[in-house]
Amino acid sequence: MRIAFLTAREGVEQVELTEPWQAALAAGLDPVLVSTGPGQVQAFHHLDKADTFTVDEVVGDTSAESFGGLVLPGGVANPDFLRMNDKAVAFVKDFFEQGRPVAAICHAPWTLVEADVVRGRVLTSWPSLRTDIRNAGGTWVDEQVKICGHGPNKLVTSRKPDDLKAFCAACLDVFEQEETGR
Repeated sequence: MRIAFLTAREGVEQVELTEPWQAALAAGLDPVLVSTGPGQVQAFHHLDKADTFTVDEVVGDTSAESFGGLVLPGGVANPDFLRMNDKAVAFVKDFFEQGRPVAAICHAPWTLVEADVVRGRVLTSWPSLRTDIRNAGGTWVDEQVKICGHGPNKLVTSRKPDDLKAFCAACLDVFEQEETGR
């Protein structure tokens, strides 16, 4: 099953991209780097530049139908850039409309807020997003990992890089359920 990893061209927190990516590969999934433009994505270790990664597909040229699930890595700048890109926001919203699972960590729920898909959901994030999530109609909780939803269209969220082990395990479980359920 193909899993989209959506990032802006720069600002993604490297560990929040690479650890779920490696977990997906180890589970036999096919991770695909989707970005707002072709070329390279510049990752960061907090505020310092880290590695670059090659974009596999451009958000305007692909759709949620091509994927079994979506991962939104964090980083402060990454979701802020994504939420300003109409095609990226539409791409995220499409996963919810099609009932496909979505996973978001750290600051990534900002993109979910912009896509107007948190209303009525319970999720976690980096603590500074709690007011934004509440204002968008969601319920914010301070938990290592939160899975919201039943059947397809589950939302997996985590707070920070320290939660990556639990986040990756929850993502793989939800993606496996999606793969066996379709």
